[in-house]
Amino acid sequence: MLHVSELLLQHHDLDSFKALLGVVKQAARNERFFRIDVKPSFLDTPKNWEDQLESAFIGTLDQ
Repeated sequence: MLHVSELLLQHHDLDSFKALLGVVKQAARNERFFRIDVKPSFLDTPKNWEDQLESAFIGTLDQ
């Protein structure tokens, strides 16, 4: 299972929500389940951040 908190720890050099979306898309190739367990604290984190993370995981987010 892929956890947002694990991605943030593993990729501590991320500097934006947009960069996190790219990491989620890449990691989703090897995972079947996704848990949004923390809110990313980037300045550009949008109000619908949960929807965007889930969309990135399932591959429907426009690039």
